[in-house]
Amino acid sequence: SDAPAPFDRIEGLEHFDKVIDIDQSPIGRTPRSNPATYTGAFGPIRDWYAGLPEAKARGYGPGRFSFNVKGGRCEACQGDGVIKIEMHFLPDVYVTCDVCKGKRYNRETLEIVFKGKSISDVLDMTVEEAANFFKVVPPIRDKMLTLERVGLGYVKVGQPATTLSGGEAQRVKLSKELAKRATGKTLYILDEPTTGLHFEDTRKLLEVLQELVETGNTIVVIEHNLDVIKVADWILDFGPEGGDGGGEIVAVGTPEQVASNPASWTGKYLKEVLDRHETRRKARVAALGTPEVAVAKPARKRA
Repeated sequence: SDAPAPFDRIEGLEHFDKVIDIDQSPIGRTPRSNPATYTGAFGPIRDWYAGLPEAKARGYGPGRFSFNVKGGRCEACQGDGVIKIEMHFLPDVYVTCDVCKGKRYNRETLEIVFKGKSISDVLDMTVEEAANFFKVVPPIRDKMLTLERVGLGYVKVGQPATTLSGGEAQRVKLSKELAKRATGKTLYILDEPTTGLHFEDTRKLLEVLQELVETGNTIVVIEHNLDVIKVADWILDFGPEGGDGGGEIVAVGTPEQVASNPASWTGKYLKEVLDRHETRRKARVAALGTPEVAVAKPARKRA
């Protein structure tokens, strides 16, 4: 419903200096938008190439290495590397530019190389490769490492935004926020951030989110993934069913408290996950042959 909720104020806003909604909408709608341009890494990359001796000798500035303006880009595709073919009643089709062969730049610009690589070659590197390639250039390296931290080491630096999945786009956005100076008073809202992620990528994402929480920030995650729910500090379980059958708060509390609530469908399956985790933990202790010591859990932080 679009009807306003029966509330007239929000309390506790003094604890936040900003609210950031990180969803799965695209980071751009053209091939010129990519992880490098969105995170701000492309500026330092262009500056680096403009500072090379050959570029200075030719009088090339950072603009020469931009594919958004005339000068160094391929004019046949206007720096896209691809040509869009409109299909009218079908989705548009992109084909590789015949002139630059997908390299985005003209021949003169591609003659400027660093360690044998042109700026087009850099855009074609994976994030992991670029982090190593620019390991002595902190402004570039640090942004690549941040992308790696959220599990995007396999994505190409210049991968068109039109080819990124919703989950990848969301993690690119998260990476951009992580690169900013932290205030410890930010409220992050994430909508199903693990959709389409491998278990290992989910683990990396949770490590990043935990780091944000430990520096004083608050994270609200809308999620069905039990691997995320089981490590939450505080859970609000909506139900009892989905869609029109929901809308009520069924259970509130820590994962253990929700798991023990018989009215919660989430709690039922969460209990199975927590029980399996406890069984594996006891098995590891037994295998090590060490006596089990009861350790008090630290107090959970409530959002």
